[in-house]
Amino acid sequence: MHNLPMARRGFLRSSLSFTVLAAGGVSILPQAALAQDRAASEMGAWIVISAYNSISIRFGSAEMGQGVNTSLPMIVAEELDVDWAQVQVEQVDADPNRSLGNPEFGGNLFTAGSASIGGYFDILRRAGAAARLVLVQSVAAAWDTPVTEITTEAGVLIHSVSGRRMTYGAAATTLELVLEVPEITEADLKPRSDWRIIGQNLDRLDIPGKTRGDNIYSIDVRLPNMLYATQILSPVEGETPIQFDDAKVRELNGVVDVVDLGSSIAVLTETWEVALVARDLLDVTWSETSPFRNADSVAGMRELRAAAADDTREATIWEDRGDALAAIKDGQNIISAEFSTEHVYHAQLEPLNAIADVDADGKGAEIWLGTQSQSVTIGVAAGVLQTTHDRIRLHATQMGGAFGRRTVFARNLLKDALILSRKAKRPVKLMWTREDDVKQGWFRPPTAHHLEAVLEADGSIAAMRHRLAAPSIMEFAFPQRWNSETRVDPLLIEGAESRDYDIPNFRAEHIVTPRQARMAAWRGIGWGPNSYAREAFLDLIAAETRQSPLDLRRKLLRNSPRGQAVLERVAEMSGFGETPTGRAHGIAFAGYKETYGAGVAEVSLKDGSLRVHRFWAAVDPGIVVHPINYVAQVEGAVLYALSSVLRERITFSGGEVSQNNFYDYELLRIDEAAEVEVALIESGAAPSGGGEIGVPMTGGAIANAVRALTGTTPTNLPLQAI
Repeated sequence: MHNLPMARRGFLRSSLSFTVLAAGGVSILPQAALAQDRAASEMGAWIVISAYNSISIRFGSAEMGQGVNTSLPMIVAEELDVDWAQVQVEQVDADPNRSLGNPEFGGNLFTAGSASIGGYFDILRRAGAAARLVLVQSVAAAWDTPVTEITTEAGVLIHSVSGRRMTYGAAATTLELVLEVPEITEADLKPRSDWRIIGQNLDRLDIPGKTRGDNIYSIDVRLPNMLYATQILSPVEGETPIQFDDAKVRELNGVVDVVDLGSSIAVLTETWEVALVARDLLDVTWSETSPFRNADSVAGMRELRAAAADDTREATIWEDRGDALAAIKDGQNIISAEFSTEHVYHAQLEPLNAIADVDADGKGAEIWLGTQSQSVTIGVAAGVLQTTHDRIRLHATQMGGAFGRRTVFARNLLKDALILSRKAKRPVKLMWTREDDVKQGWFRPPTAHHLEAVLEADGSIAAMRHRLAAPSIMEFAFPQRWNSETRVDPLLIEGAESRDYDIPNFRAEHIVTPRQARMAAWRGIGWGPNSYAREAFLDLIAAETRQSPLDLRRKLLRNSPRGQAVLERVAEMSGFGETPTGRAHGIAFAGYKETYGAGVAEVSLKDGSLRVHRFWAAVDPGIVVHPINYVAQVEGAVLYALSSVLRERITFSGGEVSQNNFYDYELLRIDEAAEVEVALIESGAAPSGGGEIGVPMTGGAIANAVRALTGTTPTNLPLQAI
């Protein structure tokens, strides 16, 4: 329990804020009493109740289109027992006391891996319940009644015996509060039968602003006296400018400075238009000494496939049930196959950008940034300026897409914006063009998969081995968390464990190969490529053993009730196997962490052009906080994956990215989008995320539909002309 000194009775408070700590205690801040440190009090609270009975609820995850600015506050509002119409929401920009961060990420403000709902669900329920309990205890004391006689309804405290009523706002700002709140337990939380907000299809709070164009993204920010910055960046990773001619640039009206940043050349101008013109006039000579200058995606894929198939290559074991190696060595009926996936780009619609205004002493800054991690951003900025975290004032804006791209990019882009602002002594907006964003992208790694299985006479699978060859994301993007001895990279190998499938002898392993490009987690992380390879392999096994793909998966999921449920539901939804002439169905089971899902794709092929007409998905996410939004997330993930399965592809030659913009890095167009239908199955399990489950089921379902249509299984993503 954590209590703060309160003002004496009668002190007029304008608002009161509540924070539940990780251990379950409650911290309560009278904000008017802390007016001299208003910013600190605002950062330290989940809930702020005003005298006018408006309820401000903060949320720690970053809003990037997944709707957490609605779903997370819904959890608090449920236990607080308020009218949703009273609620306003605000994203947390900083967390100096580490009380508002996601427990799944060590208490950091970090948004990734569909971890927001699962990570925050319990702590936000306790936050709402604790705040409600403080108000109930306080009004009971003021009215001299037992706590058990006080009930709440829609932001009003009610004495059930006398009928007296008081709003939360009045109680929070006029009563002497009873702050001795015990640790909130499950018994203090509402039973599901009493939920009025969780599980309801409330309107998303960010949609009106997006529809009207009112929402502010970091790329929209304009400050008084602000400079614009653009960069010339090396076409090959790791190279530096050895000389440059900026004479013509400095002659341009509106050019303020040309700055050598060590790894790039930046131009500072009064307008963005001048910045683009100036950049084209720069003549830069690069060092041409990078080991990546020989990177070639075609040769690289050949090396990956060879590594996956080479039994002598050392591998990190991810899953080992039974003795798959012995079973395969001694097996009589063995089937094997190889699959691969290529580099893909995040393709977020808002190119990377950062706005920094460094303080006059160079030891603090105000920042505007769309970021998946407020904690990482503040840490990076403090490191660049060699200062303390409290000197960094972050405005975390909404993002125009992220998908993993905006996790740790602050290490580069924000760093440069801060250096430029400190040098210019003015605010600086540093922006990348789309071409910069593509050429300098951190991509999903390429992967190669070698799968082999031992088949029994009755068609069952006695053993399976899944060997993945791929460079490590962790080693590049999170070196501080990379263990060079164990070499375990969950971002690459997760999803290969196939734990819901009843295969007595199973082994999944990862051969870590050298990288040829910058890499980052991409929507669905390892689950996408790994599930595609496994599910396509299972259809090969079904054909070999003369089973239907559905029946084979039924047998494999016999010990997984949740897996069986999504499989049967999607088969029922799609009428699996019953298609119009010229079309075919493909099915895939694919979980994502604690979420269960299965998908069916309906495809056709005409003149060598593959079309996905319909896609059905059945998903069990446990408790569903915001159903309509969850469905939207699954729909979006399916379409996002569909685009990458059909055509998205990054290639390298001579160390340079071959693609430039959306004209040669093609995305799925709206007239090509499949009709997507999603069914949610409420198992009552703990809640889990919905932003990525649509990805791992899509590749396998489409590949298997192609096999059903043509008799040939696609072994590489994106699908080539068939």
